[in-house]
This record gives sequence, C-alpha cells and structure tokens, in this order.
Amino acid sequence: MSVSKSLANITAAAIVAGVAGALALAPVAGISGVGIARTNETMQSNLADLTDGTTPGVTTITDSTGQPMAWLYNQRRYPVSNEQISQHMKDAIVAIEDHRFYEHDGVDIQGTVRAMATNVLAGGVEQGASTINQQYVKNYLLFIDAENEAEQAAAVEQSIPRKLREMRMASDLDRNLSKDDILTRYLNLVPFGNRSFGIEAAARTYFGISAAELSVPQSALLAGMVQSSEYLNPYTNPDGATQRRDTVLRAMANQGVITAEQADAHIAEPLGVLESPATLPNGCIAAGDRGFFCDYALTYLESKGVEKERLMEGGYTITTTLDPQVQDAARAAVSRNVDPMTTGVAEVMNVVEPGTESRDILAMTSSRNYGLNLDAGETVLPQPSSLVGNGAGSVFKVFTAAAAIEQGMGLETVLDVPDRYEAEGLGTGGARNCPPNTYCVENAGNYKDQMTLREALAHSPNTTFIQLIEQVGVPAVVDMSVKLGLRSYEVPGTFDGESSIAEYMKNANLGSYTLGPTAVNPLELSNVGATLASGGRWCEPNPIVSVTDREGQEIFLERPACEQALDSGVANALAGGMAEDLITGTGARAANVTGWGGQAAAKTGTTESHLSSAFLGFNSGFAAAPYIYNDGTSSSPLCTSPVRQCGSGDLFGGREAAESWFQTANQVPAALNGGLAGHDPKYDLGTTHGVLAEVVGMTEQQARSTLEGQGYRVEVRTVDGTQPRGRVERALNQGILEPGSTVIIELSRGVTQAPAPQPAPAPRQPSQSPPPIPQIPDLTQEDIDEMTNQLRDALGL
Repeated sequence: MSVSKSLANITAAAIVAGVAGALALAPVAGISGVGIARTNETMQSNLADLTDGTTPGVTTITDSTGQPMAWLYNQRRYPVSNEQISQHMKDAIVAIEDHRFYEHDGVDIQGTVRAMATNVLAGGVEQGASTINQQYVKNYLLFIDAENEAEQAAAVEQSIPRKLREMRMASDLDRNLSKDDILTRYLNLVPFGNRSFGIEAAARTYFGISAAELSVPQSALLAGMVQSSEYLNPYTNPDGATQRRDTVLRAMANQGVITAEQADAHIAEPLGVLESPATLPNGCIAAGDRGFFCDYALTYLESKGVEKERLMEGGYTITTTLDPQVQDAARAAVSRNVDPMTTGVAEVMNVVEPGTESRDILAMTSSRNYGLNLDAGETVLPQPSSLVGNGAGSVFKVFTAAAAIEQGMGLETVLDVPDRYEAEGLGTGGARNCPPNTYCVENAGNYKDQMTLREALAHSPNTTFIQLIEQVGVPAVVDMSVKLGLRSYEVPGTFDGESSIAEYMKNANLGSYTLGPTAVNPLELSNVGATLASGGRWCEPNPIVSVTDREGQEIFLERPACEQALDSGVANALAGGMAEDLITGTGARAANVTGWGGQAAAKTGTTESHLSSAFLGFNSGFAAAPYIYNDGTSSSPLCTSPVRQCGSGDLFGGREAAESWFQTANQVPAALNGGLAGHDPKYDLGTTHGVLAEVVGMTEQQARSTLEGQGYRVEVRTVDGTQPRGRVERALNQGILEPGSTVIIELSRGVTQAPAPQPAPAPRQPSQSPPPIPQIPDLTQEDIDEMTNQLRDALGL
C-alpha cells in the first residue's frame, strides 16, 4: 500500500471516529457507548442554541422620557436582521472568509481533506479550512456557550476530535437554517475589536454609522479584521489593517462583486475610521449625577429577582422613574448649598411622588459627584439610599406627634415647655449635671411656658417632646416611624450587628428617639413625607417603570401592595399641624428667602451635636427630605454659610437643608401646584374628647361642674373670643386626656371683630430650568477522491 493510500485511510478513520464523538484519534483509542451518547447529547444541545442564535446584547437604562443614561453589557453587541446589514459587508466577508459559502453544505469537503491530511502528519490541527458555518460554531461555543475558562479553552482546542465535532455541527446547521440566516448570525456574533461584537457595534465603533450604511471599503476593513481583531486594530496597527483591507478588496474583485477598477480605487483611499473608536461606557459610571439613581435601580431589580448578570447579557431596556427636570433641579440645589469638594460633608436628596397606589422616585442625588476619584470628592457609595449620618434630629418629633394624635390628642392640646426636663426610665445621660439613671433634656432656645401641639411642631422644643414620648410610649413612636416609612429600622443587625434599630430602641425604652439621633436612610425619610401626603398610605419607593426584553416583552416585577399605615384622618391632621412650620416656625425663614408661595407641611431637624441636619417637606405633588451630614472620618460638627466642618456647630435644618427643598420645589410644577388635604376639626380638640366640645358656651361654673364630674382637673384663663363675655370659648387638654388630666377652659372677654380675609398669594411660577502554514502533502487525485467520499459518508452528506 502506498504512503498516500495509508494516509487517506488513517485520515478517514479519524473522521469517522470523530463524528461518533471520539475523544482521541481512532483507531488508536476507542470510547464507550455511554461517552458517545453524552457527546451527541451535548452536540444536540449546542446545535439548538446555535440554531436559535440568541446572543448577549446591551441593556439600556433610561430616564422616564426614554433618554439613555447608562448601559450594561459583557459584550457590546446589537443583533440586527439580514436586511439591516449592507450587502457590501456580506460580499466582503464571504469573499475573504469562505468564497464557496453558497455552494457547500456547511463544510468545504475538498479543502478540509487537504488540510486534515497535513494535520494528521503533524499529529494535531495545524490547518483549518474553516467555513463560515464552522467559524460560527467555534465562536458561538467560545463567546456565548462557554461559562468558564476551561470551556473557553475547549471551544478553541487544537485537536482533531474538536474539529470533527465542529464540522458535524456546521453541516447540521446548514440543514436547519438558510444561508442568509447563518451569515446574519455569524456577522452578529464575531468580535471586531475595541470591545465591539457583531457588525452593528463594529460599524458604530469605527465609522459612527449603522451596519446598513457600510460602504465597500468600510466593509472590506471590517471583514479583514475578523482574522485577528486585536492585531488588525486600525488605531494601533493602521498599516496592517490597510494591507488586510486591500487583500479583501482584491478578493471581492476576484469574486466579481466589484470590478478590479473599483478595487484599485478603494485601495487608494484612506481607512476613513473615526478619530478615535466610538466605544460605549459600561455601567452606572456613565450616568454622571444620575449614577446614584442608576445604582439604586439595579439594587432594586436584584431584590426583585432580576440579577445584574442577567441584565449584562440580556439586551433589556430599563425605563426608570427619574424625571430629568426634577433631577436637575435637585442636583443644582444640593450642590449649590454644599460644595461637592468640601471635605467631610455631603447633602443628599430624594424626591418622591405621593400617591395612594404608587410611589415613584423622581430624583436621587448627592452634593458629591458620582465617580471613582476620591481626591476630586467623588463617590459611588449609595449615600441617598442607605443608612448614613448621625440622624435627622427633630424631624423625628413628627413620629411622636403622630402617635399622640392617633391616641386621641388634639392639635390644640396644650403642652408644657419647661426649660429642662429630667425623665426617669427613658435612658440615661443627656444634658449636663444629670442625676444617675435619669435622662435629662434642655431646650436649645427660649420658649413660652406652654404651647399647643401645633405650635410645638412649628417651634420644636425638646423638653415638650420628651414629655410627650413619655406619655405615648417609646414603642408606639418607634412603631409609628417604621409604619410611615423607615422600614430598614426593622432589619436585623442594623443597630449593633444583632438587633434592629427599632428593636433596640424599644427594648431600651430610649426617650431620645424623638430627637432623631440615629442614622437614617434619606430615601425612606422622603417616603415618610409621601406617606403623610397620601393620607397615611405607605407604598414602596419605586425607581422602575418597566423592564422589557429585546422582543418588547415586559418582565414582571413582584411589588408589595400599598398599606394604610396611618388613619387618613390622623395623617391629614398631622400634615395640617406641620403646615404651621412654614408660617411661624423654624422653616419660615427659608420659605421666605426662597420666595416660596405654595402650600406644604414641613419639619426641620438638627442633631444635638450638629453633625447632621434635615428638612422634611411635602404636599400632594411633591415629597423630599434634604439631609446634610458629616460624611468624613472625623466627628467634627457642621457650620453654616458655607456648610463645612468646624469647631462648634451652628448648622440647623432650617438653613441649607430647607433652602434646598424650596429651591428644588420652586422648579417643579407639581410642587408649586400641590396642596394639603383639610382635616376634620375634631382633631383640633382630640378624637376621644367630646366633653371638651360639650362645655363650649357654658359659664365657668357649669364647665367646672361638668369636667370635674368626669374626673378632670380644671384651670381657667381668659382670651379674646367670639362667645359672650364669661362664657367658655374653648376647652383644651394638657397631654392625653384621661382621668386626673388637666383641662384648661378659656373664658371669653367678649366678641371681637374678626379680621378681614386676606387674598391668598398667587402661586409661584416655575423659573426656566438651566440648560443641562505547513506544506500540503503530495496527494494524488485518487487519494483526494477516496478521502472525500469517506468524509461525505461520515458526515451524512
């Protein structure tokens, strides 16, 4: 037997064994039937994937208007249809990679036989003769199917068994798909360098156009790069890229898709690529000041079972709730009031849209620039949506007031305002010279001796609210804060790694809770405002409008149902009481200096150490809680004008935090036009205290008899009023009304002239938003024909 005849027999044997699933060159080594079955099963699975042709794509994250703000991908690829690819590109890739593509059955038999003869003599795979079908198989297994480095290595392993499996799958693919479908899938799959995968991404990267617009020389350059996209990079190796392009142009002329004269003309042209590759940013880092929102949206989706890795592969469109006008206004406000480069201090702000069945997040920002350059004051920490800072201070008095009103207290209930209050059983420490086992509190300013609950909400005396939390109970106040929105306070370990914040505060019965000394999630605090603005109805803050796949099918997100956290009457009464803050209280100055002319309920807050300050404000169209806090490593207090770390703090919630709220709200029509629901007058006196209304109009003696008969103590004072002289104008309770409580009866001095009604101020209009090879053995024709026939039989062709 001649050498060439022996070579043919060995090669044919190898092919037959490989198609059967050989793991080594036969007949030297065989494999079991189980092994063959397993290999065939894997091949059929891979073939199904190849036929389907789904490839990883780019997920786009947009704002509520559809404007992209970030992209996610492992491979930048935009799958397009056959009609969306230039015919020049198809001609070029066929001419240079597989000129018999439309003639063979997925495997070029004669070319393969010649190559494999060389490979057998070399003891491995030295030549390929790969068709487009085969390249598609190899690239799919490498870039799509492989899940780890071992599988990637197997996909490109230089072995005859791997090559034979590739050939079998390539020929099977040709039976399942049309030539146009195979070519389209191939062009959508292969890498073109500079992080571009597929022809559409390549066209955008190198020429800034779509695949449908590619010219002859542009197509020739890209087709040539498939051989080695990194080596033939036109930006790092323009000479090599040019030579390869010219080779493709000549191949196109040889195939008759262009003339030799056209080829020569194009060869004379420069490459014509963009000055630099038009790459695409990957991840939220591309979102700029919207980066905090982008990160939160991805965290939210992961909590709903949509993992980031799925998004990196799936080519989804994520439409968020971010309103660009509101976002820009909020960002401008916080960066104006707290310089992004100021050491150790940041201001964060979330805007949430009130609603009884939804709760969209319209904006999320920080004075810090979103980014990785710490020296430039940048951060990617989730400042606006995680527990940060030293607390919202007196904003937490809102929760104590809500618990009191829920238990029956009225907005006009009179409360004592001592300069100092020492409470037993509510913790220890506090103000100076505090006795053991006592919690001592002093006021930061001078107040009158008594205030109504409405007045106390506006002026915020500490001692009054310590007395009030003592009456209503710390657990009731803590539970109220959680119900209204501070849901992370119930997460185990948030306080000390074991207990939740809520659990710890209730078990220790700490009265200081009403003064807001604990780290707060600014997003949740803003949602507290939205809950109160929505009649006490809590809904989960939502950053997502929809997530759709590449076919336009929406992904279902399971969201919790909204809850009636607080009786609507109580919520509306509390909001009505909080409105006083912007009229006579601690928020009035900021409302005036910013020209606020709308309606809102509000509460300022400052921690005793001046390490943080906050402002909670809301109406029916807008809720936000700007929060300024020490974000540095030192424990220095904060000062105002400009906000900075300082020796002794003087920053209050009524300053920059409040101003940020109004500066933002003044740019948002929904805020300017928003209102507050009116409340039932019964909440002025208290919901369980009909006796107080009963005595109005009585003489002093009649009122005393009625009240003392029900076990109350009575105090008397005179006021100007509308009742006849000596008659009860109104009766007010001190604290929660129960047997032994004091009721103050106010006796009228006589009818007074009611002031003339004043016209309501015209609503303020929003200002214009700022613009933002070895040699082939010597074979006889007889050798070639015999090997070709055996190969056809083995592949079932």
